Amino acid sequence: MKRTHNCGELRRSDLGKDVFLIGWVNVRRDHGGLLFIDLRDRYGITQVLFDAKLLSSSKSLHSEDLIGVGGKVQERPKGTINNKLVTGEIEVFAEKLFLLNKSKDLPFELSHDLKVAEEIRLTYRYLDLRRPIMQKRLIMRHRLVKLIRDYLGKKEFLEIETPILTKSTPEGARDYLVPSRLSPGDFYALPQSPQLFKQLLMVAGFEKYFQIARCFRDEDLRADRQPEHTQLDLECSFMTQEEILAIIEEMIGMLFEEILSLKIPLPFPHLMYQEAISKYGTDKPDLRDEKKTNFSFVWVEQFPLFQFNKEQDRLDPQHHPFTLPMEEDLSLLDQEPLKVRGLCYDLILNGQEVGGGSLRIHKRELQEKIFGLIGLSQEVYLSKFGFLLEALEYGAPPHGGIALGLDRLLMLMSGADSIREVIAFPKSGDGSCPLTGAPARVSLQQLKELSLKIDKKNKL
Repeated sequence: MKRTHNCGELRRSDLGKDVFLIGWVNVRRDHGGLLFIDLRDRYGITQVLFDAKLLSSSKSLHSEDLIGVGGKVQERPKGTINNKLVTGEIEVFAEKLFLLNKSKDLPFELSHDLKVAEEIRLTYRYLDLRRPIMQKRLIMRHRLVKLIRDYLGKKEFLEIETPILTKSTPEGARDYLVPSRLSPGDFYALPQSPQLFKQLLMVAGFEKYFQIARCFRDEDLRADRQPEHTQLDLECSFMTQEEILAIIEEMIGMLFEEILSLKIPLPFPHLMYQEAISKYGTDKPDLRDEKKTNFSFVWVEQFPLFQFNKEQDRLDPQHHPFTLPMEEDLSLLDQEPLKVRGLCYDLILNGQEVGGGSLRIHKRELQEKIFGLIGLSQEVYLSKFGFLLEALEYGAPPHGGIALGLDRLLMLMSGADSIREVIAFPKSGDGSCPLTGAPARVSLQQLKELSLKIDKKNKL
């Protein structure tokens, strides 16, 4: 029972061949003395014809049964060719049938125009992912990541992994914490981004780094957010802002041409932050000309370095505290810090941020000053960022970078309405996994090993 071909492979050139296919029953059509089954795998669909010889054994088949079929490739009769299928000119006349596994009645039909509650889809995600539209999106994701790796490799970037278990540092969102069994009372944090490590890689002299990085942020969820997401993380030394943005533009142009067969106009337009706010009322303007264009990119740059936090009566970094201030604004840091602009940039697509980055501070004195301005005491910033500050004293090069949200970019490229549609096993809107039941309680023994105790007052 060795498979000879997949279900999207056979053509007229295969007429007369003996083949063996394996797949799921997609659709069955009973025409009295003949039964037609559309056999499906991830490559496509092949029509299989059963005559009276196998009719009794094939009549019991229903949707999503896994079967193996041996038979001969033949031409479809005139008038029955299906031009919507790449295999639509042929069919397999079945001579052998093997039932490899029965399927229970489905919780929902695996049709293209599915109208089923998302919670049900996520509970049975392994069935939801059998749908051609979902497989198409994940195949697109694979292609996009491979193209990125190939492109950056040709540009002499090195893909370097950074730690998942790291130290909790204030970077904008709440950290996910992981208790340490070997050091009771201490915690790792899951990275919100590889920001500090990629800066350390610049100090280490690698010059051009990238990573398809998993990032974790404990924040309120919405259609374009997930507690864990994937980003293209990129950093380089000795490059100007213009050079960094040009690399990203060229890469995105390549991705759209290779994946969607679309030529995106290059270079992208640029808007200063204040111009975007005054002209469009937002720092994420949608510049599409209304069906003429489906995709419209724009760079928004020179954001204020700080924003004022009224609740805590302090300055917060607009992006993160490692952004390099514009040189002409350095004199304003002490007296008018809210007027200081940063050398930072966001990439906006159709009114949504798909990436953001900046040139970085590479000198300790200025970095300490910024930490002080956002209200971090010396004791706190040395505790949180002491390793970075020390690294900056060892000939740290000028550097900068960017991170692109791959889930959000794929959502927009594929026409999906949520990033959950382009992630294999996403969390639902409340951060839970209907498939596995995560997050879940753990045993008292596990808590004891971690020196943890649940506060019964807050127990659900």
